[in-house]
Amino acid sequence: MPETDSTPTRIDSFAALKYKDFRSYVGMRFCFTFAYQMQAVIIGFYIYHLTKSAFALGLVGLCEAIPAVGIALYGGYIADKSEKRKMLMLIFIGVFISSFVMFLVTMKNAGNYIHVSWVVPIIYVMIFANGVARAFYGPATFVIYTQSVPKEIYPNASTWSSSSWQIASIIGPAAGGLIYGFFGITVTFAVILFFLAVSLLLIYLLRSYPPVYIPKESIWKSLSEGIHFVFHNKMMIGAMSLDLFSVFFGGAVALLPVFANEILKVGAEGLGIMRATSSLGAVLTMLAMARFSPMGKPWRNLLIAVTGFGLSIICFGLSKSFYLSLFFLFTEGAFDSISVIIRGTIMQLLTPDHMRGRVSAVNSMFIGSSNEIGAFESGTAARLLGTVPAVIFGGSMTLMIVTITYLKTKKLIPLSLSEIQPPPTPVEA
Repeated sequence: MPETDSTPTRIDSFAALKYKDFRSYVGMRFCFTFAYQMQAVIIGFYIYHLTKSAFALGLVGLCEAIPAVGIALYGGYIADKSEKRKMLMLIFIGVFISSFVMFLVTMKNAGNYIHVSWVVPIIYVMIFANGVARAFYGPATFVIYTQSVPKEIYPNASTWSSSSWQIASIIGPAAGGLIYGFFGITVTFAVILFFLAVSLLLIYLLRSYPPVYIPKESIWKSLSEGIHFVFHNKMMIGAMSLDLFSVFFGGAVALLPVFANEILKVGAEGLGIMRATSSLGAVLTMLAMARFSPMGKPWRNLLIAVTGFGLSIICFGLSKSFYLSLFFLFTEGAFDSISVIIRGTIMQLLTPDHMRGRVSAVNSMFIGSSNEIGAFESGTAARLLGTVPAVIFGGSMTLMIVTITYLKTKKLIPLSLSEIQPPPTPVEA
């Protein structure tokens, strides 16, 4: 709920932040993302240190993607018909427990209680558990996010929401790599657990979000309604498909531990900086877009952004210089941030309130796990082709996907934001 009685009539750069629940949401997302990004960096580096296998890095993404995709629709169904604040608290408690288990098994004296050969499998199981949590997390937060601000400031809210994620994605990887490099994995996990606890507190401070949808039909009919809605909306399915395949083939981030160790030779500290640089490009671009919106011609700008993303991936794969690699990671993050804001705004505008959880679940199946599935593809391609050829192949496939999408969606290119209208709510029989 807003802190003032009147809704702001003029949309300024800070319009969304005038709403208390939105500020709590942004703070929660920042703390959770900070912890999650730290964990992703150190787990990837730790597993590669133990196994020396790019394929093992790909399995990290697969372990998370399988449950995140497999039960995403059910997560959306539960989110639509459940109280969101309580649901999020249960999700975060589960994530905290899985991170605490990884904290225990990676401690130096853990070898006194568990054989070293069990450490990596246990980490995979905990990552799988995080994937289960993500299947419910995405739909629940999407509903809270869209109900915490008025519809007329969705574009501004999307910018701040994405910026909070990207800022945390800058600090998180850098902090993870530096703390791991100087103090070890145990101290790093302690910091992760602290920020997860803060994010849980911020969820507690949210107001109650009762369900806006009471199912009157079977779960299967309810789920199929969400799938039918997405697949019969050309712009929505186009945006989701474009992201899925571009990130699937352009998932070079999963191979950064290999680049840090074998190609650029910059260690854990350099890995943290590389992970942070991509997010730095994203957040600076997003802050600029708080003032200069990319929604004038959204579909045209989306295609341009994904093209830039693919070119950046190819150039990164070809680079042998650490600083040049950082530049291309910066541009990759900048272009990706533009597509994130455009896709997020399109989804918010096209989705009716009573279907937000289920539509978000379908979106999670396309976009929410595309990074993890892309990580598995990158790890597999690196095993078959080599690390550098795998990255170049992925960037080239991204450009091919953009070309095909352009040829199939030419009619959407001239549309302005005002011409994107939500479909009429179907009348119940």
